[in-house]
Amino acid sequence: MLVINDLTKIYSGTPANNSISFTVEKGEIFGLLGPNGSGKTTLISQIIGFLKPTKGHIEVSGTDVISTPDMARKLCSLQPQENISLNGLTPRQAIELTGRIRNGNKREIKEKTDELLKDLQLEEWADQQTEKLSGGIKRLVTFCMAIVVPGKLVILDEPTNDVDPIRRKLLWEQVRKVANSGATVLLITHNVLEAERSVDRLALIDNGKLIGVGTPASLKGAFNKKLRLELTLYRKDEDLIYPSYVSMISHNKQKVILSLSKEHSKELMDWVFSLQEANKIEEFSLSAATLEDAYSSIIGSIGHQESGEEQYAIS
Repeated sequence: MLVINDLTKIYSGTPANNSISFTVEKGEIFGLLGPNGSGKTTLISQIIGFLKPTKGHIEVSGTDVISTPDMARKLCSLQPQENISLNGLTPRQAIELTGRIRNGNKREIKEKTDELLKDLQLEEWADQQTEKLSGGIKRLVTFCMAIVVPGKLVILDEPTNDVDPIRRKLLWEQVRKVANSGATVLLITHNVLEAERSVDRLALIDNGKLIGVGTPASLKGAFNKKLRLELTLYRKDEDLIYPSYVSMISHNKQKVILSLSKEHSKELMDWVFSLQEANKIEEFSLSAATLEDAYSSIIGSIGHQESGEEQYAIS
C-alpha cells in the first residue's frame, strides 16, 4: 500500500529526512515513532503531497504521488497534528461535510457519522458550535473527519493529543476497525506505550534517520528478557545506592525507572522492600520490559554516539 525508497528532504543543507526506506502492507497499522523534531511530520507532508522530496520515491497503492500530488490527496485521508479551524460548524456538520468532499454516499455518510458520534461518546456535543468545545473534543472530531470516508491510506498524526483516557481507548478501537475494513493506517506518535499496544509494525526515527523497522516485540530485542522497575521516591533529592545488576532508563524528579535481567528478580525485591522499610520510596511496580525501555536505550545510545559522550548506566 505504501512504498518509500531512499526518501531525503533537505532544508538549508540540513536533512530533515535522510535516506528513509520502508513499506507498509494493506490493512496494517504501521507506526512512525520518534521524539519531537525527529522528522515524522516532514515525512508525512511528502506522502500527502504537501512537500516535494529532495530525492527519493513514494508510492501509495501503486501510484507515484511525487509526480502526481493531487492523487496523493485522493488516496490518503489525514488527521493533521494541529486541530484545523472548524468555526461555524458543528461536529456533525464537519464530519458529514468531509465525507461529501471525499465523494461518499450521502446516506452512508450520515449513518457513519451517527455511528462515530455514538461510539466515541460525542453525542452531547454533536450539534454544538465547535468553537465552544474543548481541545480534546475537537481532536476527536478531526479524527472522525479522517475516517468517515477513509482513504486507502489513513494518516493519523498524534491522534490522541488532549484526548481523555476513556475516549482515547475508544479511539484506538476505531483505528483497528478502520484497518479491519481494508484501509491501511499510518500512525505518527511520540507516545511509545500507545504505539506498542496499537500497531502491527513500526519504524523508529531519530534526527531524520530510520533507526529500525519491525514488530514491537522484535524491536524490543534483548529487552524481552528484562524487567522494568518503577520507583516513586518520597523526596526528589533522595540518594539511592543501586545494586550492580540494574541499569538506569530514566530519572525524572521523584520517578526512577530501572532495567534488570529476570534472573535478579528475587534479590531485587529484597532491595525494594528494604527501601520501603527505610521510607525512601513511596511505591513501586515491577513489570515486563516495554518498547519504551528499548526505545530509550536505542535513541539514547545514538544520541550519545553522535555527541561523543558515553551512555550513562548504573553498573
